[in-house]
Amino acid sequence: MIIYHGSTEIVEVPVYGKGSENNDYGKGFYCTESLELAKEWACPTVQDGFANQYEFDMTGLNVMYLNRDGYSILNWIAILLQNRIFPKRSPIARQASKYLLDGFLPDTTGYDVIWGYRADDSYFTYAKDFLNNTISVGQLTRAMKLGELGEQIVLMSPKAFERIQFMKYEIADGSIYHNRRMERDERARRAYLDNHGEDFSVTINDLFVRDIISQQVKNDDPRLR
Repeated sequence: MIIYHGSTEIVEVPVYGKGSENNDYGKGFYCTESLELAKEWACPTVQDGFANQYEFDMTGLNVMYLNRDGYSILNWIAILLQNRIFPKRSPIARQASKYLLDGFLPDTTGYDVIWGYRADDSYFTYAKDFLNNTISVGQLTRAMKLGELGEQIVLMSPKAFERIQFMKYEIADGSIYHNRRMERDERARRAYLDNHGEDFSVTINDLFVRDIISQQVKNDDPRLR
C-alpha cells in the first residue's frame, strides 16, 4: 500500500523510537493514505512542508483497527487519555477519565500498527465534551464522522519500520495547505454545532459518561457498538 507522512522535513528513513510520547497513540510514525491530508498535516503554519511518500507492506503484521468491530469510541478516548495532555477541570471529567482508563484502555502490546481516528483540534473538543457529560456516546460517535478529518496509520514496532520504503516527496505549499487544514477543521466544528439539532438528538438507549460510571458499563456492552 502507499502511505504518506506530512512533515516540515523530508523523512527518507523513519526511525523507530523517535517522536513524542504525547501523540495520539504514543511514540510511532504517523501516516495517512491521503496525499492531500498529508500535505495539510505538513503545514501547521504558512511555511512550506513535505508529503513524504512510502510503500508499506502490511502482510503478516498485527494491526489494531480502532474503527472496526470489536472496539468502541471509548477505546479510542482511553488511548488518548493515556497519551495526550487532557485538561480535566471538572470532577466528572476526572472521574470519567479514571473509569475509562481502568476499563476501556486497549492493550496495544504486540501490535505493529494502530489504525484509527486522528485527534485534530475539533475531534479533541468532542472528546472533552463527552468527558464533561455534555454529549452522549451516540452523539460522540456521529461527531467523529464530521468534517472528513481522516484516519491515521501509525507504525509502532521495529517489524513495521522494516516494512516501509521511502519513494519520493512532494512539496506542500504552506500558503495553500495551511489554509486548507484550518478550513477542514472549521468545517468539522460548524458541522458539530449544526448537528446539535434534531439529527444530533439523544436516543432512548444512549449513554452519557455519568450513566457509564453509575451503571458500571463494561467494554462489551452492546449499547456501545
